Amino acid sequence: MKTHILPAIIFTAISVVAFGIIYPLAMTGLAQLLFPWQANGSMIDVGGKTVGSAIVGQLWTKPQYFHGRPSAAGKGYDPTQTGGTNLGPTSKKLIDSTRDAIAALKKENPDATGPVPMDLVTSSASGIDPAISVEGAHYQAARVAKARGLDLAKVEALIDAHVSPRQLGFLGEPHINVLQLNLALDALK
Repeated sequence: MKTHILPAIIFTAISVVAFGIIYPLAMTGLAQLLFPWQANGSMIDVGGKTVGSAIVGQLWTKPQYFHGRPSAAGKGYDPTQTGGTNLGPTSKKLIDSTRDAIAALKKENPDATGPVPMDLVTSSASGIDPAISVEGAHYQAARVAKARGLDLAKVEALIDAHVSPRQLGFLGEPHINVLQLNLALDALK
């Protein structure tokens, strides 16, 4: 029995130290060394003040700003409680909430043209998605231009200037980081 228990205890102790202490510290150190901005949350500062993160969405409600995707994370955009709704396409709750979100979006954007982009009325899998589709930004352009007293063509050009392409040319869809677009709008003043 001793021949089995002693090696098990030694192996457990070595594993705890190696994989519970040394490995996490080494990965944290490498991340800080090689990717310090990303390792520290991709925080965006304006005038010495942190205004948000490039990788965590936030709630925008004022008409002069582009709004992000709805959030299902905690009480909204809570990075400590990420996750989607897990509602299927036949869920009455999902259908009702989407219908309500479409009505609210149309009311908020009365001058919008074209179909409602689905990313503006459904939450992402993480609940903290910082980006919207290019169509989602263009759908909101008339409201933002009107609220800011800007020419619609200028807002549309700003949207087009902030499109992030597919990763590696084929992964994902072109998208726009809402925080960065809104900061560019504020910089127009």
